Amino acid sequence: MAVECGRFGCVMAAAGERPLNEVQFLTVAEVASVMRVSKMTVYRLVHSGHLPAIRVGRSFRVPEQAVHEYLRESYVGVETA
Repeated sequence: MAVECGRFGCVMAAAGERPLNEVQFLTVAEVASVMRVSKMTVYRLVHSGHLPAIRVGRSFRVPEQAVHEYLRESYVGVETA
């Protein structure tokens, strides 16, 4: 997910060109709660590049839309015979 800053503000390319002030960011703990996994799993996803995040000081913030996209892409449907 690329962040592009121009004269009139910053936008996230993968978030549908929404301005950063409109993007909802979640903490690692909030992402873990939404995904029902441990915080360590979220850190692994961030560090491996599977889940985009920005660093704020010593912590990470993950765009809420990125969490939903990751879950949608990871969905395994059950095939019926």
